[in-house]
Amino acid sequence: MRMSLRSFVRTSDVEMTSYDAIVIGGGPAGATAAAVLAEKGRRVAVLEKERFPRYHIGESLMPYCYYTFERLGVLEKLQASHFPKKYSVQFVSTVGLVSAPFYFYQHLKHEAAVTWQVLRSEFDQMLLDNAAEKGAQVYQGTIAREAIREHGAVCGVQATDANGDEQVFRAPVTIDASGRDAFWIGRSGWRVRDPNLSKISLWTYYRGALRDPGLDEGATTVAYLPEKGWVWYIALPDDVVSVGVVAERDYLYRDGKDPEAIFDREVQINPWIRNHVTPGKPIGQVWVTGDYSYRARYCATNGLVLVGDAFAFLDPVFSSGVFLALRSGELAADAVDAALRAGDTSAAQFEQYGKTLCSGIEAMRKLVYAFYDHAFSFRTLVQASPEIRGDLTDCLIGDLFRDLSPLFEAVAHFAALPEPLDYGKPLTRQAMVATE
Repeated sequence: MRMSLRSFVRTSDVEMTSYDAIVIGGGPAGATAAAVLAEKGRRVAVLEKERFPRYHIGESLMPYCYYTFERLGVLEKLQASHFPKKYSVQFVSTVGLVSAPFYFYQHLKHEAAVTWQVLRSEFDQMLLDNAAEKGAQVYQGTIAREAIREHGAVCGVQATDANGDEQVFRAPVTIDASGRDAFWIGRSGWRVRDPNLSKISLWTYYRGALRDPGLDEGATTVAYLPEKGWVWYIALPDDVVSVGVVAERDYLYRDGKDPEAIFDREVQINPWIRNHVTPGKPIGQVWVTGDYSYRARYCATNGLVLVGDAFAFLDPVFSSGVFLALRSGELAADAVDAALRAGDTSAAQFEQYGKTLCSGIEAMRKLVYAFYDHAFSFRTLVQASPEIRGDLTDCLIGDLFRDLSPLFEAVAHFAALPEPLDYGKPLTRQAMVATE
């Protein structure tokens, strides 16, 4: 293992540690950014508040995760893992009719067409260990408390380590990969919610629930509920299935707010879901979260850049969360390395990063809007415009960073699509002037 170099300076009783980059958060976005930078020879510190392995939701991967895995050097570990292979996505109507699955290999003639349903405890550990193996210094149990700012730029982080002692980490650039905890946007007031995607999710796990045969065992199943709610059904290792309900607050809480009662009621509504969970036994608690969709007003400021859920989150329906975390971590690491080489870590250095990332998020955001539109269905869309089935599958596999206008021109005949958001760029001097 190649360990990163560190320099120490004692100031009073606080140990200050200097790096090229600080990464707040060791999840997929942070571990990816740290691994890429460390492999480039950069001195990187990862500040992770928890001790891995730890539980996390978000188990279904998109095929285009493959290319980041390939760069990180973790493909062989994933291929040798016990994670179920995911060949497709399928949709189930409110009366239990199953669509023809979107088999990725029918469209993508590459081994990337097969991806996985992962246990995030093991998957995230794999990525964080990989970052450490490449030379990143990982501090688990270390909580980032405040950003240090000097001369109008972030230049470090005050943190509390696992022993409760204060630590100061200094670097010319900090990558906020703190996930939905949103270290920076929580302090800066940058979080902007999408009121049209304000959902509640409840989920738990079953052991012994029904699995489809053959290639369909590892499919991500999206089963519709009334009022455009839906249920996910994801096969995991050890005969465990992840089942989650996503819908509007008013719909879910119409008879009360007890999570177990709501969950039990909803999984009985769709016949396909009911038939699949009936042979199984629920294990563990019913988890609840809400306020899914948001984006930071800016993707970067001087000395700091946001990645993954610390920048934006859409909706779990197409499993884009982990993919966007991985890709944003990779894109940000390349931008940070270029900024360090230029000796300029101002917000302007992340202009292209923000533009690229937002373009991919906007493509997925349009598809999410269409999904929740009462007038839209994939079946009707593909029947009316069979030529765009390939573009639609591209969205479902994560090929988002290209021109998808023909797809959304066709979708617009069936659903009201949102205008692109005018925020998410870095907070440059020009941006500050424009908002004054």
